[in-house]
Order: sequence, then structure tokens, then C-alpha cells
Amino acid sequence: MEKVFGYPTFDADGEQILTTYENEYKAMNMDIRVYRMKKDSTREFCRAGEELAVLLLSGEIRYEWEEGSREVSRKDVFTEGPWCVHVCTGKSVRVKAISDCEILLQCTKNDTTFPSKIYAPKDAPYKYSCVGEFGNVAKRRVNTIFDHEIAPYSNMVLGEVLNDKGNWSGYLPHRHPQPETYYFKFDHPEGFGASFVGDEVFKSVDGSFSAIPGGKLHPQAVAPGYQMYTCWMIRHIDGNPWLQTDRCEDEKYIWLHDVKD
Repeated sequence: MEKVFGYPTFDADGEQILTTYENEYKAMNMDIRVYRMKKDSTREFCRAGEELAVLLLSGEIRYEWEEGSREVSRKDVFTEGPWCVHVCTGKSVRVKAISDCEILLQCTKNDTTFPSKIYAPKDAPYKYSCVGEFGNVAKRRVNTIFDHEIAPYSNMVLGEVLNDKGNWSGYLPHRHPQPETYYFKFDHPEGFGASFVGDEVFKSVDGSFSAIPGGKLHPQAVAPGYQMYTCWMIRHIDGNPWLQTDRCEDEKYIWLHDVKD
């Protein structure tokens, strides 16, 4: 049976493996890992035949890449926006931990060469969605770091969602043919939510992830009292990139748009 949810742990080297091209979640067609780094430690990432993005989740780091370098910081994913460096095949990103920190690495196969880019919080502002709709319990803030419109040379999409406490996201229930991975964090370690993948439902907890095959419905919810962060990552299909303008809501639920609360 295809695995669609995971509860990975960090190993002794501070690596948490989500999806790879060979593991049980290979249908995502992405290699996604999270790293906890100690102050003054360094990690370098470079993939032949793959593009990669390094997203800061928390802490203070120094990014170094071929075209530049920059010191950046993020208190946490709940209070400050994202910093991310995105590079093409064969180019490296070096991360020096100025403090203890946490970073996410997203990779996929891509032979296209393109200029490296650093994305700052101002480039990916959070915008509220669904305020006042669906009983006013589907409020969430969404940002898009890069997608097909921003980076048409990329085979990936990277963004973030912040659910208001007790609210839903990915609502109305929707699907798209491209595979998508959600990585969850909560503002308190005991926080939890519900993650739907097709007809299955899983308890989302801090550090868990959802590996959503193309075509599966995937709404999410968070328990009252807790804020939920989701890093959302999509792999384009060759000749069929995921687009913001695609309306992928399930037809059974579209009537809810006309309900006056």
C-alpha cells in the first residue's frame, strides 16, 4: 500500500529524512530533508542534475553561494517570514550556523541552468485567505516563495501556510495532478492537527509530513489553541506545471462558496 504520511526522527547527525527518490515516498519525485545544526557547524549542499532550495526555519545562519553570501535570521516560522536560497544543478549552497538553527532542503531533478537567487521575507509576504468564509474557520496566511510564475525554470514550488488556531487549510477540499508534500510544525510541542489524504486521515504532529499523491484530496485542520505551520512543496509534472490560477476544488463542495454565514 502506498505510504502517504510519515513521522521521521532526527538522527545523531541532526538529519531528518522525509522523501527521497528511492524511499517509500518516491512518488513525490523530490528529495526533502530537515537539518538541525549546532552553532558554528557547517553544511554544504550541491547536487549534479538537481536543483535545490535551502529554507531557513529558525536561527541565525550565513548563506554562501557562488554569486554571493548573506547573514540572515528567523526567530521561528510563526513570527517571521522566510529566507531561502535556490540554485540550479551543480551549484552549491554552504550554510554556516551562527546560532543553533534548523533548515529545510528541497531538491528535485532538473538539468536546466539558471541564476541563483536568495528570497527574503519581503519577496514572500503572507496573505490571509478565506477570512469570513466557511463559518470563518478556514482562516490561514499563505506565502509563495517561488512557483511557475516566479521561477518558470524550476521544477518545484515552495511556500508556507500558517493556520489560525483551530482553523482549516487546503479548504475547500482540493486536488491536483502534481504530487505535493506538507511538512508540519506547531507552536507548542504537544500541538496536533488532522491531515486528510484522499479517504485516509492522519494525526499531524510537530515534524510529521504528508506525502500527497497526485489526484488525492488533501485538506488539513489544526486543533483549537494551537497554531500550525505547513511548508508546502509541489513537484511540477513535465508539460503540466502547477499554477496558482488552477481551480482544483472538488465539485461536491463548491456550493459552500455561496453560503452566507
